[in-house]
Amino acid sequence: MTNQDNNQQQTQNPVPPPYPYYVPPQNDEINLIDLWKTLIEKKKIIIVITIITTLIALIYALLATPIYRAEALLAPVSKERGGRLSALAGQFGGLASLAGINIGAKGGDLEEALATLKSREFTNKFIEDENLMPVLFEKAWDKENKQWINAERPPTLWKAYNKFNLIRVINQGKKSGLITLSINWKDPVLAAEWVGKLVERLNKKLREEAIMGSDKSIKYLEVELQKTSVIEVKESIYSLIEAQTKTRMLANTREEYAFRVIDRAVVPEQKIKPKRALIVVLGFLFGGIAGVFLALFSRIDFSQRN
Repeated sequence: MTNQDNNQQQTQNPVPPPYPYYVPPQNDEINLIDLWKTLIEKKKIIIVITIITTLIALIYALLATPIYRAEALLAPVSKERGGRLSALAGQFGGLASLAGINIGAKGGDLEEALATLKSREFTNKFIEDENLMPVLFEKAWDKENKQWINAERPPTLWKAYNKFNLIRVINQGKKSGLITLSINWKDPVLAAEWVGKLVERLNKKLREEAIMGSDKSIKYLEVELQKTSVIEVKESIYSLIEAQTKTRMLANTREEYAFRVIDRAVVPEQKIKPKRALIVVLGFLFGGIAGVFLALFSRIDFSQRN
C-alpha cells in the first residue's frame, strides 16, 4: 500500500482524539425554576439578613452626628482701568515693576484673593486666633482640665489645616463669577460665624497689604522723582504716584476690599447629612441582595465538584 493510499484511509477514518470532548452535566445548567425554589426555601435567611442590615443602617442614621452648612455669596470687587495709566504702564513698565505697581487693578486680583483664602498661612492664623484646635479635635481635648488628653502627642496645626480644609468649601460660578464660601460643621452657629469671620479677615488682610504696597511704591517713586530732571518723566511719575494714592485711599475707605458680600451667612436650620431615609433604604437593599447571594451560594454542592 502506497503512502497516498494510507493518507486517503486516514482521511476517511479519522483517529479519535486522545481525550474525549467535555460535555457539561445537566446538573450544572442554570435553571430559573430551581433558583426560584431555592430562594423560596431560603426566604427566612434572606428576611433575617435584610432585617439585620436595615436595623444597622437605621441605628447608624440615628446616631450619626448631623452636619449643617452655612454659606455666603460673594462678588469680586470690580476692577477699574484707566486708559492713560495703562499707557504709562507700557511706557514705564520697568519703573512701575520696580515700584511694585499693578496699573489699573483695584480691589485685588481674584485668583490671588482665592489663593490667599485657601492658603495654609491664612488658615492657620485663623485657627490660632479663633482658638479652634479644641473645637476641631473635641475628642482629644479635656474640657474640665482644659488640656489635651494625650499631652505628649497633641494635634498639630498641620492636621488642623487639613481638617478645616475638608469642612471649608469654595465654589466659583463659571458664568456669573460669583463665589460661594461654605462651612460644613455640626454646630450651625459656629459654621455661620466662621464664614463671616473668614470673609472679614480676608478683606482686611488684602486691604492692609494694598495700603502697605501703595506706601512702599509712593516712597520709591518720590525718590526716583528727585533723581530726574526730565519733565516728561516727572509727569509720568506724578501720574504713577497719583494712581497709588488713589489705591491707598480706596483701601482705607472700602472695608469690602476684595469681596463684596451679596448674601451673608445665616445660622442653618436644616442639616445636609446624614440623610436618614436614604441610608435606611440603602441598608434594606444591601441586605436583600446579600441575602439572595447567600441563599444561592448555599445551593452549590461542593462535594460533587471535588
